[in-house]
Amino acid sequence: MPKFIMSAMLLVILTSCTEGNRPQTEVSPAATPITKSSAQEAQQKAVATLQPTAGNKAAGTIAFTQAGDSTSIKVDVTGLAPGKHGFHVHEKGDCSSKDAKSAGDHFNPTKQPHAAPTAAKRHVGDLGNLTADSTGKATTQLQDSALRLSGEQSIIGRAVIIHAKADDLKSQPSGDAGGRLACGVIKATNS
Repeated sequence: MPKFIMSAMLLVILTSCTEGNRPQTEVSPAATPITKSSAQEAQQKAVATLQPTAGNKAAGTIAFTQAGDSTSIKVDVTGLAPGKHGFHVHEKGDCSSKDAKSAGDHFNPTKQPHAAPTAAKRHVGDLGNLTADSTGKATTQLQDSALRLSGEQSIIGRAVIIHAKADDLKSQPSGDAGGRLACGVIKATNS
């Protein structure tokens, strides 16, 4: 075998042996580390800061966190009369009138009857009742499968209303929950 051919073969063998020992410097996009988990990415948050209507003292916050098909609702309200108070998401994010009637009716994009939050057919905005303790404070945490913080039926930009009386969960169109004690517009948040 001529020296030229032997030298070429030896060069090919040596090159292929050292090629496997070289460190890789490129990382494929598929191998890039993920910094946030899918659950964190999918989680959305919003908050309503409640202000009292004319002549009332009720105030506080209602925080919403959606993860997948469930929305957590965390309520912290003071200035209520002891007992049950209906609370709902209303169709308009407008708390400008003294009685909060500017917020419109319950948010009901699916045109269902008023009902309990556990009913199969209900207003999206039907959240049931809060119970204030003897000092007028209501704190609770609920889960809801109808509320959404994005999409066509999003509650972002709508209002939350706390009512004077208990929602009876059946009277149409709004559960006979009485006057509006507090109103807050639901706003998206990062925290």
